[in-house]
Amino acid sequence: MKASNSGWWRGGVIYQIYPRSYADSNGDGIGDLRGITRRLDHVAALGVDGIWLSPFFKSPMKDFGYDISDYRDVDPLFGSRDDLKALIDRAHALGLKVMIDQVYSHTSDQHPWFVESRSSRDNPRADWYVWAPAKDDGTPPNNWLSVFGGSAWQWDTRRRQYYLHNFLTSQPDLNFHHPQVRQAVLDSVKFWLDFGVDGYRLDVVNFYFHDRQLRDNPARGEPDGADPAVPAANPYGWQWHRHDKSQPENLGFLQRLRSLLDEYPDTTMVGEIGDDDGLARVAEYTGGGDKLHMAYCFDLLGTPHDAPYLHRVLTRFGQVVGSGWPCWAVSNHDVVRVATRWGGAQPAPELLRLVAALQLSLRGTPCLYQGDELGLPEAEVAYEDLQDPYGIAMWPEFKGRDGCRTPMPWDSQAADLGFGSGTGRPWLPLEPRHRALAVDRQLADPGSLLHHYRRLLAWRRGQPALLHGEMDLLPSHPQVLAFVRRQAGERVLCAFNLSERPCGYGLPEGLAVARVLDESGVQGAGLAGAGLRFEPFGGLFARLA
Repeated sequence: MKASNSGWWRGGVIYQIYPRSYADSNGDGIGDLRGITRRLDHVAALGVDGIWLSPFFKSPMKDFGYDISDYRDVDPLFGSRDDLKALIDRAHALGLKVMIDQVYSHTSDQHPWFVESRSSRDNPRADWYVWAPAKDDGTPPNNWLSVFGGSAWQWDTRRRQYYLHNFLTSQPDLNFHHPQVRQAVLDSVKFWLDFGVDGYRLDVVNFYFHDRQLRDNPARGEPDGADPAVPAANPYGWQWHRHDKSQPENLGFLQRLRSLLDEYPDTTMVGEIGDDDGLARVAEYTGGGDKLHMAYCFDLLGTPHDAPYLHRVLTRFGQVVGSGWPCWAVSNHDVVRVATRWGGAQPAPELLRLVAALQLSLRGTPCLYQGDELGLPEAEVAYEDLQDPYGIAMWPEFKGRDGCRTPMPWDSQAADLGFGSGTGRPWLPLEPRHRALAVDRQLADPGSLLHHYRRLLAWRRGQPALLHGEMDLLPSHPQVLAFVRRQAGERVLCAFNLSERPCGYGLPEGLAVARVLDESGVQGAGLAGAGLRFEPFGGLFARLA
């Protein structure tokens, strides 16, 4: 029986928490569930609707939790199931939904399933992973590449076969063509729904199935480095990934997954999609109301961000979206922080305010990453302090993901920025520049970025057009991105100068501003005759006549 769903996620705001780096309750230098629980008041005061917790499950931590060895238990580093239950109860008391991060494309090589699978070619789980014989010359079965560099195939001496790993060699891929694998995954999903979670963030959701025939991917040639999901130094971008992911069988499994979630009230799923045409996959995976509720890709997670680029992204999405629903993120645990990616070494405060306004006015569900509300720049992490295997492998051209994962700064006066008890060295070094941006300092400053986010989120709640309305892009402009959100006869103009230069902007014929919505807190723009004028990085919300 299908349960009721309030649709809280549709236009709601999600806040991503990276547990290792949020708050440390026991002084061991690693953030944990109790630490998160103690800091949930900050999230609730921000005005978001739910949290997404990056993985906290049992893991050897080769990829810091994205290599799970037990889907149904909490790693002792982060606490216990009781700690998770206390976190969920506290979040619910504060009006926050709790989404957990599940990694079903692959497991750790220490997962009991893989330990059994690799033990022989005829054990009960022999086909639970993707195994294939070598070619006649001993080389891997095909040309597929790992996201983390090199072949996606690893030789195993026990079975004298190769196994597929789209990421680290210690992250073997599950074989979703096997019905028992699919059922085991669904059983894991049900376990945590029964436990009380409100939904899931699904890691690399388009990687579940592979081409049964193991056909080679076609060559793409050396890319120009513009793909926001793949660093230029990574050979992964030299292929069109036609056969190793985004297979048609995935849609049927997502429908089964949605049917399961629909048995539980007010639940939701957001999928991460890395694909040659991410926007098309978002539309495909979220359309029809029978698969994912929402999904995000990497189009806003790269360096390009000027007005013409964003206009092209939103134009493309408008062409393919149909009934789909996007989740828009401009930062997360996998990419350089937006303050640095879009703002450079010295990001303008006005730009960071504009980024918030832009993200929170797009049609879809915004997802904020911890520290976005503080304007944290990317941390500088020395090679000897790196933890990320991706960065270690590709140094120095690509420094990995540690720079966006350093501890959250809570207390500007504390030696460890209030991250923990101060007795343990944090797992990643503190960033000195974050001290001046700590939560306590920004709370004391009514003009801070943190208060800007709070005011903007509170104002947005009263704007139905921004929560649920359709979006009409206005013509492309060299500096200004502008669009209209409309709902039930109400039309809100959203316009942003993504340039450090002032400019004018002529409104298209038939559009006239009735009132500038100054209460939004967005500044740096105003009326100029029949058009608009913008200061550098100025923005404007206005009610149209």
